[in-house]
Amino acid sequence: MESELVEAAKLIGAGLAVTPLAGAGVGLGLIFGNFLAGAFRNPSAASANQTTMLLGFALTEATGLFGFAIAAIILFG
Repeated sequence: MESELVEAAKLIGAGLAVTPLAGAGVGLGLIFGNFLAGAFRNPSAASANQTTMLLGFALTEATGLFGFAIAAIILFG
């Protein structure tokens, strides 16, 4: 009985740990959407802002990957 409760708690914890993936998806959509909107308005400034956009992409994606890694540790660790 107790091992079933522990297994259920692990599954609930892993499910909660994966929620940053939803935020990462929304964040990536906002980053690229806003970059494209700005690039279409002022194409000459797009290359100057590309580095900032890629940095935002990397940090947003890292948040999702950290959540996934924590969920994997909870399930298989």
